Amino acid sequence: GNNVSISPLSTTTYSVIGTDANGCPGTDDMTVTINSNPSINAGTDITICAGAPITLTGSGAINYTWDNGATNGITFIPLSSELFTVTGTDANGCNSTDQINVIVNPLPTVNAGIDQTVCEGTSVTLSGSGASTYSWDNGIIDNSAFVPTSTLTYTVTGTDINGCINTDNVIVTFNPLPITNAGTDVIVCDGTNVTLVGSGAASYSWDNGVTQSTAFTPSVGTVTYTVTGTSAAGCVASDAVDVTVNPN
Repeated sequence: GNNVSISPLSTTTYSVIGTDANGCPGTDDMTVTINSNPSINAGTDITICAGAPITLTGSGAINYTWDNGATNGITFIPLSSELFTVTGTDANGCNSTDQINVIVNPLPTVNAGIDQTVCEGTSVTLSGSGASTYSWDNGIIDNSAFVPTSTLTYTVTGTDINGCINTDNVIVTFNPLPITNAGTDVIVCDGTNVTLVGSGAASYSWDNGVTQSTAFTPSVGTVTYTVTGTSAAGCVASDAVDVTVNPN
C-alpha cells in the first residue's frame, strides 16, 4: 500500500480507491476526527504574605500537572514569588497549559524597642518600628505615655503597606518605691545628742548636714529633717521628722 501524510484542520473523511491486478477498482473510507485542545484555567494571580498557605486548582480538563513542586488542589506554603504552570489533559488525551503568578511579600521586621526598667510612678512610652501601623496589647497606644503598675511583657503587632504583619515583644520591669521612714518626731533639751535613723530602704541621704545613724547636737528650736531612701533597684522615696530642742 501507499503511505500518505496528511494534516487535517478539522474532522475529515478520506476515500481510497484501489485497483487489483485485473484492473478492477475498489473503494474504502476513513474518517480522521480532530479533537480540540481543552481550555485550561490556572486561576487568577495570587498575592500573599510570607508563610501564608495557598491552593492551586486548575479547571477545564480532567487531569492536571503543575510545575515547581505544586500539586493540584493540595495546600502548600510558597517560599518565594514564582510563576506556576499547569498542564491539563482532557478525556481525549489532548492537553493545554495556563499560568498563574504567585507574589510572596516578606513580613515586616517589627521592633518593639529595648527592655525597660522603671520605678513606681514613672511614665513609659512604647514605640514600634519597622512597619506602617502598630497595635499593642494590654491597652497600650503606640508612642503614647502610660504609667505601669506591674512588670509585664508588651507585644506590638506591626502591619506594613502590603498588609503583612509581624510581632515583637518588650519587657517593662516595674520596681516599687521604698517605704522610707524617718522615724518619730523628737523632743529633747538643749545640748542633747540626737541620732536620726531612716528605715525601709537600702541607703539613706539626709538634708541639713545630718548623716544616717550619726549623733549630732541640734540647736534650740524646731527643725524638719528629710531623709531620702534609695532601694536596691535605685528607686527613691522621702520622709521627714521634726526635731524640737527646748532651752534649759
